[in-house]
Amino acid sequence: MLHKLTYPSLSRKALFICLMVSFLLVSASAQEVGRRFPSEMRIIKDSQTGVAITALTTAPANDSKIYQTHPQWTPDGKYVVFNSDRGKDGKWHAFAVSTETGDIIQLTDGEDRSLSLARKNALAYHFRGNKLIELNLGALLAAAAENKKIKKSKEFERVLATLPADIEGAGNFAIDAYEQQAYFSSRQGEDKSVIYSVDFKTGKITKVIEVPFWANHLQTNPWVPGEIMYCWETGADAPQRMWMVNADGSNNREVYVETPDEWVTHEIFMDADHILFNVMAHLPKLGTKPSGIFMLNLRTNQVKVLDQADRGGYWHCAGTADKKWVVGDTFDGNLYRLNVENGKVDLLTAAHRPNSTDPFTKEPHSHHSISPDGKWVLFNSGLLGNSDLMMVPLQDALILEGKR
Repeated sequence: MLHKLTYPSLSRKALFICLMVSFLLVSASAQEVGRRFPSEMRIIKDSQTGVAITALTTAPANDSKIYQTHPQWTPDGKYVVFNSDRGKDGKWHAFAVSTETGDIIQLTDGEDRSLSLARKNALAYHFRGNKLIELNLGALLAAAAENKKIKKSKEFERVLATLPADIEGAGNFAIDAYEQQAYFSSRQGEDKSVIYSVDFKTGKITKVIEVPFWANHLQTNPWVPGEIMYCWETGADAPQRMWMVNADGSNNREVYVETPDEWVTHEIFMDADHILFNVMAHLPKLGTKPSGIFMLNLRTNQVKVLDQADRGGYWHCAGTADKKWVVGDTFDGNLYRLNVENGKVDLLTAAHRPNSTDPFTKEPHSHHSISPDGKWVLFNSGLLGNSDLMMVPLQDALILEGKR
């Protein structure tokens, strides 16, 4: 009977109203996955280069692309997946925006974290509590695009693994090249991190390696299975930034052994055998050695310095798998295109951090990525006053010659 429930002092009518409100709130929350938002897409002409910028998001919400070390596009290239606080609860969730129509679809609505996209299959993976969840991204997007009523988000989900109680704070999830297993790190105190592997078929979790520092920015070689790259995270300049290890825990090694007067950051795979990274030059003491965007051959350790910009140098980098194009940004939000073959540099788009040349402000970091087909540069922008997702063409842009 109703009067035996949790609210003995309420009348039957008041209790009924409370229960109905609770039910509606729970139901509304369950319906967040698949929720559609109208297009916000705008074309903006860059005031300095004349390039047509495609602004994918322009609402007064904070939108942020997935970190630059991970895939951004669905395998068919039709959607970009991003994180935003635009949900009804004001918390950060995952969304997808159509690059053709601008329509936005909500993908998650719970306490989910570390979303990562598969490159070959229309699947996504994330943690919810101690569960590793596989999301059938293709089916969810298709259902939402057709305005099908989604009753439960779980109809698109599959639990792959359950983390044991002694693994806390799992994050930095990265999918192996074969997409049959993945790796994640767990920070266990100030001076210890453990990297684990998880098998998608069996759910088995295996310890790969333990390191005596905060292992962050875990990423995998998209072309070579079993190669993991990670960094020694300090929030600033690490004694030795870049590391690699094999999936079986063997051959843990420093990558580009750096000297005390070098500040290395923002490493990323370029192709099967090369990585890109930045050697910073924003402090006076760092100006005594070569700096800028570096390309390193992982098999021979051969290093090539590609370019350095003025005003403190480059900050983040991304490249095409054919090793022809590289894009770097500066603290003031300018994005430059580098031709690796002939060394030519062009300004693609400018002023996406309009109020600062300081990296430690709240203005968005570009964290730019190049689309798998090599046609687009996707980046975070503060041009419109908050954090938005924008794209510019990489190869066919109308850019002004010689703008540095």
